[in-house]
Amino acid sequence: MDLSRRGFLQAAALTAAASGLTVACGGGSGSAGSKNGKNLTMWYWGGALSDKVVAEAKTHFGGQVKLTVASIGGDFKQKLTTTLAAGASVPDITGIKGEDMASFLPNANRFLDLNDLGFEKIASQYLDWKTKLARTEDGKQIGFPIDIGPTALFYRADMFDEAGLPTDPDKVAARAGTWEEYFALGTELRAKVPGTYLVNNIGSVFTMAVGQGTERFIDRDNRFIGDQDHIRKAWTTAVRPHTLGIDAKINDNTWNAAVGKTLSTELGAAWHALDIEQAAPKTKGSWRVCAMPGGPANQGGSYLALPKQCRNPEEAFKIISWILSPENDARGFADAAIFPAAPAAYAMPAMTGGDPFFGGQKVIEVFGPAAKAIPAAYEAPADAAVMAPFMTELSSIEAKGKKADDAWKDAVAQARQIARRQGVN
Repeated sequence: MDLSRRGFLQAAALTAAASGLTVACGGGSGSAGSKNGKNLTMWYWGGALSDKVVAEAKTHFGGQVKLTVASIGGDFKQKLTTTLAAGASVPDITGIKGEDMASFLPNANRFLDLNDLGFEKIASQYLDWKTKLARTEDGKQIGFPIDIGPTALFYRADMFDEAGLPTDPDKVAARAGTWEEYFALGTELRAKVPGTYLVNNIGSVFTMAVGQGTERFIDRDNRFIGDQDHIRKAWTTAVRPHTLGIDAKINDNTWNAAVGKTLSTELGAAWHALDIEQAAPKTKGSWRVCAMPGGPANQGGSYLALPKQCRNPEEAFKIISWILSPENDARGFADAAIFPAAPAAYAMPAMTGGDPFFGGQKVIEVFGPAAKAIPAAYEAPADAAVMAPFMTELSSIEAKGKKADDAWKDAVAQARQIARRQGVN
């Protein structure tokens, strides 16, 4: 299960409407829209940006342009793709989800090169690995980083204490520095606190383990490498908690109920804190955060881009540069746990305070170093499609009792077929 801000996104969309932002699914620019460069539209999805910062941007730039904001529900990628293909009602500014960026890069001609507008001069303010993921092979920058998803280990300090285990974040990190050490900790915890589980499901472990590496399923030469040792190692790591009996086998429909009761830890990105807090508000003060076993990975994080139909590129770039400045990035974290791609934000007051839900812990002390240490990995346009069979087969191990070796063989075979259909060698 790839946990996301399901509940938070719905709430954020309602918040956007309540705060006076224009919520719509159309009304953009393009050939069918107004050519007036004084009117600009921006599309994003609930929770992608701080609504407070966006509302202030409308006022801040009100003397130059009228910014109309649309919070788009449903399948954002599909709606954006369809709109770009039609060439009508295209927004002047649009969000692009991090997991979708690779699929937009082959069609980079549909967006403006932000370097032509001045991004090169400020690029050093943002994490290089994140910036590169929105850059074409020939150097065209189509995405301005909004946020990232540095991962960590969320854990129930009260359950650890009941089991006689360390509760201090540094000490827990030392006990769970590797995946095997983490699983051993979970085995000990389950023995001392019966009915508890270490991981929500093995798919989440696989996602993290893959993200800790510098290679994924397709290499830069467009060759399928999903059958190689680095993926097999991630697979073996993921299957281990199932074998040990510390896998809760949770799906999307049961996670909310389990997180406040039987789950002792969660592997997740910085934004996952909101999911935990919303699902289990009564556990406030019981959670802590420490470094993730095996090192950090990235999960999520998005961009703002300017479609080629943008009516006033210079002013639009000023707007997104202001919204995504380090100062406003820090506010985005305080407002909605949107973790900045600008490291300068990590030292700002909005990010350095203690978090009451985590017992007053200064969580930036975990997520900040993780963000800077995330390994850079090439993500091909077909990567998500090729990864899907592995996730399906891991679920088959949990739900159907399928043998791990058989599931691996089927996952590789299916992934290779998908890769071929996607034009991968």
